[in-house]
Amino acid sequence: MNDAAKNIRWRQRFQNLDRAFSQLTSAVNRISELSDLEKEGLIQRFEYTFELSWKTLKDYLASNEVDVKFPRDVVKQAFHYDVIKDGEVWMDMLEKRNLIAHTYNEENFKLAVTAIVSSYYPALKQVHDYLQEIK
Repeated sequence: MNDAAKNIRWRQRFQNLDRAFSQLTSAVNRISELSDLEKEGLIQRFEYTFELSWKTLKDYLASNEVDVKFPRDVVKQAFHYDVIKDGEVWMDMLEKRNLIAHTYNEENFKLAVTAIVSSYYPALKQVHDYLQEIK
């Protein structure tokens, strides 16, 4: 893929990320009003926003000649190039994403909602804002 195509690719993927992030933001901003069923929706929104985030970062890095394939490598390189400011939170998101998918356990459910609102959302917002600025 040539440089122009790589540049277009990450911007196109960012459009999807932007829509997903907007939906996540809506849920996070209303967290105190959400029922448990709606909080399950918040978790789902987080899951696809996170997936789109690391994939958009992967495409963005590729457009800057940084070749990475796996999520962990994407996070490390994005942190190295100052795209991600809080690498620890991103590594935690990577490690916990499978646990978060299993929120049928009440304790996991509460931990997931708390982590998303207090830690993960701000980290996703930082990356979203960074990419929004340069697109």
